[in-house]
Amino acid sequence: MDQPKWMRAIPYACALAVMGFFSIILVWIAVTEPERRWWVAGDLAVGIGGLVLLRARHRAPFTVALITAAAALLSTTVIGPAFVAYVSLTKHRRWGRIVLAALLLWTATAIYSSGDGLTQQLILAVSTMTLSIIALTVAGLYLRSRRDLETERANRRAQEQLRQLEQLEQARLSERARIAREMHDVLAHRISLLSLHAGALAHRTDLSATDVRAAATVIHESAHQALTELRATLGSLRDTSSTAPPQPSWTELPALLDEVREAGQIVEVSDEVTDAAQLPAQIGRHAYRIVQEALTNARKHAPGARVEVLMRGRPGQELHLRISNTLLGGVDPSSGGLGLIGLTERVNMVSGTLTNIVADDRFILDATLPWEMPS
Repeated sequence: MDQPKWMRAIPYACALAVMGFFSIILVWIAVTEPERRWWVAGDLAVGIGGLVLLRARHRAPFTVALITAAAALLSTTVIGPAFVAYVSLTKHRRWGRIVLAALLLWTATAIYSSGDGLTQQLILAVSTMTLSIIALTVAGLYLRSRRDLETERANRRAQEQLRQLEQLEQARLSERARIAREMHDVLAHRISLLSLHAGALAHRTDLSATDVRAAATVIHESAHQALTELRATLGSLRDTSSTAPPQPSWTELPALLDEVREAGQIVEVSDEVTDAAQLPAQIGRHAYRIVQEALTNARKHAPGARVEVLMRGRPGQELHLRISNTLLGGVDPSSGGLGLIGLTERVNMVSGTLTNIVADDRFILDATLPWEMPS
């Protein structure tokens, strides 16, 4: 984790503070005892060398800690860099190396201060170094713990951002899948109606000019509606901020049935739904698409066959839809195609069920939807 420049300068400032303390003492010695100036200069030189060596403490913390600790045999000013190097070593939590570096630093200080034997100076120096090592060990461990905590927080933030991105991508994929289902439902319905009208024009030779114009008008209107709905769907796919086009509802189902009847499809409807006005909009929309897709499949796989639509349900129960038609030429509408797959996804979204079977040469599509949206 990158740190600001001022934070990277803190260890050097701490080392210089300790060096400054001992440098004041050395300057006083140099002034009062001129014959020891070369010894003072050597002490300062070793301290400056230890300060320069701190640049390598991140790459080789153990080596730098040992060198600066050993240098305390020759210099007092190097204790500042030695403290910083020791703290850097403790942040790695390798206790064998930490103990070795601490013992070396403590021993070097004791030897340096024992020139005049067991004196108060030696006792003070050893006691101060002991307390310093303890304090520095605690400080190093604290800095390591804080760094670990910051790293963990950063990882959590990164994971949270990744999770949000995954959720966003999942939402986009779900929306694209929804739009793909809408495109399939709309275009399959409109194009099948176009095919039905165009087939009538191609095969019937007994139509008058008025009938031909009427059929051509229906084809034109169906093509225009298909293009309009396609543009609206593609527009919502391109612009995520745009408002979605109005979706069909249960109340528009009669208009759908009238439309397919006008196109020549034979549809018988048994409507046993009670209080349909209380049907939730989303359930009504799924029911509309189920009936629409079933009628489209019947026109595609069994043109001219009679289609029976049974609708039953009431508040507090379930909405049941059964659409069936006679099979022609042994074609099974359930084999292949995306229509039934899309319907299955729609039904699963609201915890409903969808089955299709072939019985007595009839294709039967059964759908059961909850009257209320699942929570």
